[in-house]
Parts: sequence; structure tokens; C-alpha cells
Amino acid sequence: MNKTNFNNTTNRWMILILGGLTNAVVVALQTMSLSVLLPEITTDFDLTVTQAGLLWGIGSFPMIFSSFLAGTLLDKFGGKRIIIGSCLVLGLLGALRGLSPSYPILLISIILFGFFAPFINIGNIKVAGKWFINQELGIANGVLALGMALGFFVGAMISASYVSPWIGGWRNTFLLFGLVSGLFMIPWFFVPRKSDDMSSSQSDLGTSSWWGNINYVVRIKNILLLGLTIFCLNGAVQGFLGYVPLYLRNSGWQETSADSLAASFHLASMLFVIPLTLLSDKLGVRKKIILPALILISIGIGSFSFFNGRLLWLAILMAGFARDGIMAILFTMTLETKGIGENYSATASSFMVVFASLGGLVSPPIGNTFANLTPNFPFIFWAALCILGVITVLSVQENKKLVEYQPPK
Repeated sequence: MNKTNFNNTTNRWMILILGGLTNAVVVALQTMSLSVLLPEITTDFDLTVTQAGLLWGIGSFPMIFSSFLAGTLLDKFGGKRIIIGSCLVLGLLGALRGLSPSYPILLISIILFGFFAPFINIGNIKVAGKWFINQELGIANGVLALGMALGFFVGAMISASYVSPWIGGWRNTFLLFGLVSGLFMIPWFFVPRKSDDMSSSQSDLGTSSWWGNINYVVRIKNILLLGLTIFCLNGAVQGFLGYVPLYLRNSGWQETSADSLAASFHLASMLFVIPLTLLSDKLGVRKKIILPALILISIGIGSFSFFNGRLLWLAILMAGFARDGIMAILFTMTLETKGIGENYSATASSFMVVFASLGGLVSPPIGNTFANLTPNFPFIFWAALCILGVITVLSVQENKKLVEYQPPK
């Protein structure tokens, strides 16, 4: 390996690690800190349970609209400059949550944060797609997914238990996390020029309309099928994770034990994301990894309807071990779909984020309504949703080689 190749190899792995850490801190840590700090916020603002739930769930709503905008801008201007600006904006908006004098202002700041969050997630996928060849794209997206899982896990573990008591409450916690997130723009300034991934046919893309890019991507059958799969997976997982703590406490579990069981879901996902994505690269297949993993997730979620006691630890591990790994592989399959290539990678990824956000938005309330029949029934619904994802991914046409393609004009 000559010096140039060595430098390029070192650069791309360093950039990928930076992308994973950016996902972890700027998006995941700031997002999950809100969840565990809600009891303090509820006390300070004297909120109802419904108002507190709205604070947690409203962030997914603007992602449905902003994801396509993020994808189009990233395909036009490249990943580096968009990520730099997004780190600054999300740092300021994250800190604004701590400065909010009232519930409405806090709600608005959370909505704005949710609007800009996809610019980071999709931007890192865009950069990874530029730097990593097809045979390594799975592990690259796995590292990005690992960053998200790590941020969720750390945010859940330290925000309320350690950081908030140490620095004086939820407001200062949001300010600290916002400051750290804003500082992430600094290392991105030093990312080499190549990762400023402008399309090779920028002149053509620059004349394309925002709707034109979206209209082209949604006409690709594979993208629709992958979108439905990620809708089912994320919908099932989001509903499951939101319901499990309440279900366990109502079943007589101690608060610490219930929280530990729920946190083990993220830990299992974090530990297995790299092995799963690496295996998909080594074998050169994606569907053969996704199908059994989705079935095991379905079994794990469904087992909560009839397991009790210590068996629930086995169920939560089955439900959680492949969540982020499957998400990473689905995004990889999106980039590998014929007709996407570099020019439409971010727009296609944004389509996946929209479907994931829709799943996370509609599945929890629908599943929770089944609790009126019996407390165990929501788990059956979410397990069935995973099986629906198995059916949709079976219809996906898997490509082993990324094929660059331009639509007819």
C-alpha cells in the first residue's frame, strides 16, 4: 500500500468514527436526555401526563417533513458543509430547551430540534456512501448506527442520574449538552475535501427540482419496499420501548429493575450492530441477515405477552439484539439499490427516515389502545408488525453491486 492509499484509508475511518460520535452526541444524547429528564421538567412546569408525553413524542413529527429537504440539500451541496451547520444549529436548539421560560417555548424548541436532526443522520450516511466502497458499506453504516445506539444508552444512563444532580438540574444539563454538540462543528472543518461529497454530476443535479428528486426516488419499487420494512421495524420497536416500562411497573416490578430491563435492549443492540453489519459485508448478502433477525425480534417482542419474571430478560435480548444492525443494513440496501448511486443517496436515505418517523409516530398509540383489551395484547400487535416487515423485505430485489444510473430526461 503506497502512502496515498494509506492516508485515504486512515482518513475515511477517522471520518467514519467522527460521524458515529456526531450521531451519538449531537442527536442521540440530546434526544434521550429529554426522555429521562421529563420527571424534573414535569415538576417544574406542573405538567399533566399528556403534556409530558407530547414533549417526548412531538420531535418525530417535523422529521416527516424535513427529511426530504435534508436529502435534497445534501445531494446538492454535499455532506460536510451541511453537517457543520447542523451541529451549530442543533447545539443552539438543544441549549434553548434549557433556557425555555415556559412550556410552549420548550415545546417549540423541541419541534425545531426535531426538524433539523435528520440533517445529521442523513448527512453522515451521505459521507459514508462517498468514502466506502460497496463491500464495506454495511460496516460503515453499522458504525453510524453504533453511534446512535451508544448515544441513546449513555443519555439514558447519565443525564438524570449523574449530570443533572451534578450541575444543578435539567436546564443546565440541556445547556451543557448543547454546548458540547455545537463544538462538534470544529473537527468537521478539518475533514478532507473528498468527503465534501458533491455529486459527480452536480450541474445536472443543481437544475433538478426538490420535487423532481423525490418523485424519481419514490418511483423505484425497491425503495418503497425498504421504506415499508423500516416503517414496520421502527414502529414496532418504538411502540414496544415506550410501553415496556409502564407494563413492568404495573406488573409489580421495582422502578430500577424495570429501567434496567429496558436499558438492556439498547445495550444488546449496541453490542451486535457491528457483528451483524460486518457479517452482511463478508457474506455479500443483506436479506439473509435481515430475515432471521426480524423474526427473532418478533419472537422477542411477542414473548412479553406470555413470559414472566426472569424469562423477560431473554425476551428483551431477542427483541433488542438486531434493532440497530437491521436499520444499518436497510440503509445500506437503500444506497445499493439500482438507480440511486451518489446523486440520489441522501434523497433515498431521507425517504427511509420519513417512513421510520411515520412508524414511530403512529404505531405506539395504536398498540397502546389494545391494552384496553388486555395488558399483554400490544406486544402481539407489535410482533405482527415485525412479521409484516419480513413479508415486505422478501419482495426486495437485492443488488450485490452498486449500479450508477441516470433517469431518462
